[in-house]
Amino acid sequence: MAEGSAEPPPFSRCRREERAGGAKRRRREAAAEGSPAGPAAEPGSRRAAEPAEPPYLALARGLLHGGAPPGPARRGPSPARPAEEPAGDGGADDLLGQLIRDLNEINEVPFFDVQLPYELALKIFQYLDKTELGRCAQVSRTWKALAEDEVLWYRLCQQEGYLVDTSISDHACWKLALKNCRARERTLKTNWKNRIGAVSQLRYELGKILCDVHSCDGVVIAGYTSGEVRLWDTRTWDYTAPILEAMHDPGDAGPRPHVSFVRINSSLAVAAYEDGTISIWNLMFGREPIHHYQHNQRIQALALGSEGAVVATASGFEVKVESPDDKGFWQTAATFDIQKLVNFLNLVPDVVGSPVTVAAAEDIVYLLKAEGPGKILHSVYGQPVTCLDVSAHEAAFGVKNFGWLLNEPNQILLYNLETSQCLKKMGNSIGDFTCVNLQNSPPNLLVTGNKDRRVRVFDLRKSESLCSLYAHQLGVSAVQMDDWKIVSGGEEGLVCVWDQRMGTKLWEMHASAGLLAVVSSVTGSGCLYAL
Repeated sequence: MAEGSAEPPPFSRCRREERAGGAKRRRREAAAEGSPAGPAAEPGSRRAAEPAEPPYLALARGLLHGGAPPGPARRGPSPARPAEEPAGDGGADDLLGQLIRDLNEINEVPFFDVQLPYELALKIFQYLDKTELGRCAQVSRTWKALAEDEVLWYRLCQQEGYLVDTSISDHACWKLALKNCRARERTLKTNWKNRIGAVSQLRYELGKILCDVHSCDGVVIAGYTSGEVRLWDTRTWDYTAPILEAMHDPGDAGPRPHVSFVRINSSLAVAAYEDGTISIWNLMFGREPIHHYQHNQRIQALALGSEGAVVATASGFEVKVESPDDKGFWQTAATFDIQKLVNFLNLVPDVVGSPVTVAAAEDIVYLLKAEGPGKILHSVYGQPVTCLDVSAHEAAFGVKNFGWLLNEPNQILLYNLETSQCLKKMGNSIGDFTCVNLQNSPPNLLVTGNKDRRVRVFDLRKSESLCSLYAHQLGVSAVQMDDWKIVSGGEEGLVCVWDQRMGTKLWEMHASAGLLAVVSSVTGSGCLYAL
């Protein structure tokens, strides 16, 4: 053996000695087989006492009984293994089979010249993506079993935004689940680009005018001039729309008030009526409202938290925030007095603790926190706010100039809600910004609509416009976007779907002339708009 080379382990050395024995060992084994004791002899029998037993069987028997392998070359204790029950009276085949099963157990994973515990190796593999895991699976059987662990593929599926509300026990093979989700996404994108699809209508009844519509996760809520509020679940294409009953006094005579605003999230539905009444329904508890309250004047703005149970309303110079307590009883969390009439109202998402509201009243933007008085976020006299949207840490709104400040065109302002500082000024447009979407846009992107009939996408890192699309003959009324497409609605009743990267129009849907198109939501499988 060359100097400095590693000494072979006892098991390999015994195998080499067995091969080197040649015919002498075969004659000895043949003589042993002719003895009265068979292969299944007890350990105390004459066969067990014979020194002719092959060395590898002695090594296997010692490992199964928890002993150290024979040989003076043993340099240290063997790695810890789970305790096994001692083998019974099985012969050489049983011992070899048990030894092979023990060696196949993955208690330690080889990483080049070291042995790592399985949990630590799994922690290292969590930093790999799909391609890298596929390459690691081709290294060895041990690495293949590790690279296909369900924990790794469940984590990858969650990171890519698929099956977010599921647990790891919901699917037997998360690698296959991720593959199916990605295939479905590719199919939907192909159908969008190739104009493969259909337009369906959610029609309630003729003669009733649609006042407002909103959607969340495929569930649509609509309010009408008849005072009725309807729900549709487009995920199952069930158009038997249930009616959400309003709570009015039994003595009220005459027609019910019109619906002013409707909002919906994953658990609640809210409707505001012309007489200042607000009704709140739990989507799991039936058609009767679980809470209602009253304003003295007409509702001017309504906001519902994207998650959880928080409702904010603006009426006159008052903003009221309602939420349930620890026992589930609804109460007024905060009330704020505003100097001017509120035009736009949004609840900040993902807030821990007391709810935070952003309100735009003419040319003033307020940051309203329940634990303190209202704080002015932005105020420039003569520059009214034309649109508003908020994310977890930022607020974006459009401001309008009346022309007496010629060096200040219409812009989109981006504020940090924690520091109350203006981060970016974007746009410099002649027309008024009529809509902005920050919360549902991809990271570092913002999409706006303008009265100059253009849809613009801004990069928040550079304050530059990535693309400008000539979308509509009249002003743009609403916009939405996801990772690759943009949906815009115009005042002339036209809805357009755009490829954001290519700047090309994919779809165009016409409605009757003069109707207002409002895009409510856009997902991978479809978009919703109201006419």
